Amino acid sequence: MWPATIADGWQRARVVRVVREVRVRSAPLGYAHHTTFVFCMTTAAHFTAVTPGQRLSDQVAQQLRTEISAARLAPGAKLPTEAALAAQFGVSRTVVREAVSRLKSLNLVHARQGSGVYVAERPAITPLDFAPLELAALGPAPGELMPKTALTQMLELRRALEAEAATRAAERATAADVRHIKQGVRALAQAVRAGHNGVEEDLQFHRRIALAAHNPFLTSTLDYLAQFLRGAIGVTRANEARRHDLREQVRTEHAAIVDAIAAGNPGAAQRAASLHMDNAVHRIEAAEPAFWQQEGGRLARPLVKKLRAG
Repeated sequence: MWPATIADGWQRARVVRVVREVRVRSAPLGYAHHTTFVFCMTTAAHFTAVTPGQRLSDQVAQQLRTEISAARLAPGAKLPTEAALAAQFGVSRTVVREAVSRLKSLNLVHARQGSGVYVAERPAITPLDFAPLELAALGPAPGELMPKTALTQMLELRRALEAEAATRAAERATAADVRHIKQGVRALAQAVRAGHNGVEEDLQFHRRIALAAHNPFLTSTLDYLAQFLRGAIGVTRANEARRHDLREQVRTEHAAIVDAIAAGNPGAAQRAASLHMDNAVHRIEAAEPAFWQQEGGRLARPLVKKLRAG
């Protein structure tokens, strides 16, 4: 049986699978049959030595992932050995092992006992994952810049989703949907009066709006992002809880969104939801350095850690 790869001793190479069909005539039996052989050729890959200052295993994983995504490392290709990759990237074998482990967790590669690590077949649905190298570029960790930047970018994502959800909810919400959304507002107010942070109630209020949009793709996307949004909302609410005027701004913004949906005014709902997210960004950007050095930084770092872990 032909091997799936000829990557032994491979340095800076990629594998391209070439399938040829060979017609073989069997003289004794007097008929033709077809046998498929798999040949592999190697060409230069695009690995570069990693740079200090960012998590080394993240950089290695991202470069390997880029090669896989671009099909320069094709399904079935065997990765170089740990030692070979370590030499190419200029890192230790431990760093390479961590990088490969991350790719395994994403089902991009798999190990064959006693043989090596191979690129997996492309899944029908690729899971959403935040590129660790791009996250690392946001700033140092731990530190002030990265938590603040990551949070701002999460709010920018929320703006797009929340504005669309509010717009569609204004178009499609039933009377029962509107009652459900208003119940969410009351639950949030009750949580605050009881001395709670209101994070879960805030998240559920916005989810009720998404449900009223009657778009399962939108709701499912927000449900997936909830694992990150929960941390982001925790930081924004902690910032707003420090001042009465900020808390009142948020209450007024929520009310404007609900009123527009209840009135069936998509344009007003879109503007109100967009303004709410824009103001959330402004409130975070205006937060004093002391907030990020203390409570804000403490609350934001788990979010950043979760993003890094993918």
